[in-house]
Amino acid sequence: MTQPLLAPKTMPVTVITGFLGAGKTTLLNHLLSQPAHETYAVIINEFGEAGIDDKLVATQVDEEIFEMNNGCICCTVRGDLIRIVNRLLKRRDKFAGILIETTGLASPAPVAQTFFADADVRANTYLDSMICVVDASQIIHQLQDFSEAREQVMFADTLLLNKTDLVTPEVLAEIQAELQQMNPLAKLHVVERGKLDWQVLFGQKAFDLEHILQLEPRFLESAETGLAHGHNDAIRSLSITTAKPLDANRFDDWMCDLLRTQGGNLLRTKGVLYIEGESKRYVFQAVHMMSEGMFTKAWQPEETCSSTLVLIGKNLDFSALKTGFLSCVA
Repeated sequence: MTQPLLAPKTMPVTVITGFLGAGKTTLLNHLLSQPAHETYAVIINEFGEAGIDDKLVATQVDEEIFEMNNGCICCTVRGDLIRIVNRLLKRRDKFAGILIETTGLASPAPVAQTFFADADVRANTYLDSMICVVDASQIIHQLQDFSEAREQVMFADTLLLNKTDLVTPEVLAEIQAELQQMNPLAKLHVVERGKLDWQVLFGQKAFDLEHILQLEPRFLESAETGLAHGHNDAIRSLSITTAKPLDANRFDDWMCDLLRTQGGNLLRTKGVLYIEGESKRYVFQAVHMMSEGMFTKAWQPEETCSSTLVLIGKNLDFSALKTGFLSCVA
């Protein structure tokens, strides 16, 4: 007697959202570095033609990572996301699930809608959780100035209030109250530098379609065509790359002056840098005028050493920024 075919196992999908600089990649590195974590395929989307977030993750862990650049996952590259997921489904025995880190400007509703739009994806995956990472030091003005930040908070089933060490207890309490008022159904975790146990976030089956339909009544019926979404045209991304080593003092002086004079317009700055005389890559990150940098993984013999700096902001002089960065060459 012929045995009936077993139905394929549906694969859980976890989506990490959060505005620019909230700490999504830091959270991702922390989760993937935990010894007990299961093997997940990681999809990273960045705003701009060239990205470095895959390198920021790859410097910390050895994981299968798929990079999606030159468009936002919630609009222009949704088709790419569907193609990647369908390829992963053919290797479902290799992964316990899929983990997606969106660009900081992504609207979460169209991202979630992707998993209802394609028949194969809908039949073989399920949204386990929509996680929003919140920067406690920046969220108040982000909620006022950017619709994406508000949508990310309201759409999430799990909120991670991050960078809490940068605000006073009084301000932290005000932010918690604001977030819980905006999204009373979401679980709220207070964290520092994205430090949270893997088990707290995965396998929770926290995505609540009924709640989403209250926010977006046409969520399912418009899955085929997609929810209309656009970005603020004033926000642009610039990526600058050079194969020549940088002088550490020149870069430090230039970046300090840049953040001091234009930090208000710079929403996000991040780079993986090749510093003269150093065997390790230097990772630099900034949100507005707040910055940090550290040496991480050593350059490997088979690698081509180079520096890439990504700047995201509004009213930026791209020509002056490129000239300034290249003036830091040793």
